[in-house]
Amino acid sequence: MRSKWWGGVLALLCGAAAVLVAAQPAQAATGFTVSGTRILDANGNTFVMRGVNHAHTWYPSQLGSSLSGIKALGANTVRVVLASGQRWTKNEASDVTNVISQCKANRLICVLEVHDTTGYGEQSGAATLAQAVDYWISVKSALAGQESYVILNIGNEPYGNGSAASSWTADTKSAITRLRAAGFQHQIMVDAPNWGQDWQFIMRDNAASVFAADPNRNTVFSIHMYGVFDTAAEINDYLGRFQTAGLPIVVGEFGFDHSDGNPDEDTILATAQARGIGYLGWSWSGNGGGVEYLDMVTNFNASALTTWGQRIFNGANGIKATAKEASVFGSVPPSSPSTSPSTSPSSSPSSSPSASPSVSPSTPTGACSATYKIDNSWPGGFQGTVTVKAGAAAVNGWTVSWTWTNGQRFTNSWNATVTTSGEVVTAKNAAYNGALGAGASTSWGFTASAGSTNTAPSAVTCTTP
Repeated sequence: MRSKWWGGVLALLCGAAAVLVAAQPAQAATGFTVSGTRILDANGNTFVMRGVNHAHTWYPSQLGSSLSGIKALGANTVRVVLASGQRWTKNEASDVTNVISQCKANRLICVLEVHDTTGYGEQSGAATLAQAVDYWISVKSALAGQESYVILNIGNEPYGNGSAASSWTADTKSAITRLRAAGFQHQIMVDAPNWGQDWQFIMRDNAASVFAADPNRNTVFSIHMYGVFDTAAEINDYLGRFQTAGLPIVVGEFGFDHSDGNPDEDTILATAQARGIGYLGWSWSGNGGGVEYLDMVTNFNASALTTWGQRIFNGANGIKATAKEASVFGSVPPSSPSTSPSTSPSSSPSSSPSASPSVSPSTPTGACSATYKIDNSWPGGFQGTVTVKAGAAAVNGWTVSWTWTNGQRFTNSWNATVTTSGEVVTAKNAAYNGALGAGASTSWGFTASAGSTNTAPSAVTCTTP
């Protein structure tokens, strides 16, 4: 289980500090890119992270249910904890492939991080950034071709407090250079030292030179906000300096309380929204070491939100109100890589085509039609896509309905508002996909539980207002 150690050092972020040198502009690259302070997805559209952290390396059996729950509550991004083998059991390439596949199936952008680096120089046994790079190179096969869906966070909180943190700048530059030389074209994210909180301002004052060291000019900076960031002045000053310097920053971790102080989560959320800065709260579930209150849900159950979970998902400037799905997912969920390994029934779907029943065409009604398709199946569950198509004339809103035949029940859905009454399913368009031109189509997706059989409904209807 994860336990943070801050070394008891608190410092105000106000005061005189060196001004960051203006960053060089982003250059063309594969997948995610940087444009000034903005992150752009592979389609060139602005992408603002709204999501949470998930402790995958310690709870591998919770992957499938956690990602579907995170998506169901509105997130567009998940930061996934991996281990390089120095402190915790290494997540091999096959597992990384599965993590990415599951993120894509749930239409979540995947930020992957090595957690073994946490607190290096102060935490016994912590890995170096160089060892983190060794890990990424060892699992490169799982990452190749996933640049549109994966952001590579080199190492979590790579230095503790004290003099060792001064090595952050040179070591981070070296790590970025090695990754690029090894052929990684992904957007890179780098965490601050001082257990991620940068109270010595090392990342803040050296960010421009680190950004310039990336030949792709595609590095994003990540600050973790806990007890050091307990006032609005500190939060606005820190984030504002990056934006003034033209550098991209995200809040890679934060909480509503912590053992080292009480972070101002309301200001973190409001400032991030006002400035178009991404945020990723810590964490979905499974915390230990005295910070169990940072669980957003109880026992990985998306239906059991804690006080912190309610705040970040459903509160003002929270995930539900502000998250926008990455445009790279389009209207049809991407298929899982064919190399995805077999997984346990409780956590991960199989991408085997043989497990999918045949497509059930709709009975056209009015000005639209709908097609129901099962994409993936696994024991006790499945994932499906419904494609809605306008007829000869444009439509402005649609409703799809069918009747389950074998006790199926939704566990997650996206791009539609879904309700059920017994076996009867009703799905209405979202605000952004109801207007379709003549002959145009859109899709919405879902995951569901299934009994011993999983027959597609005999009739799927589509109607318009």
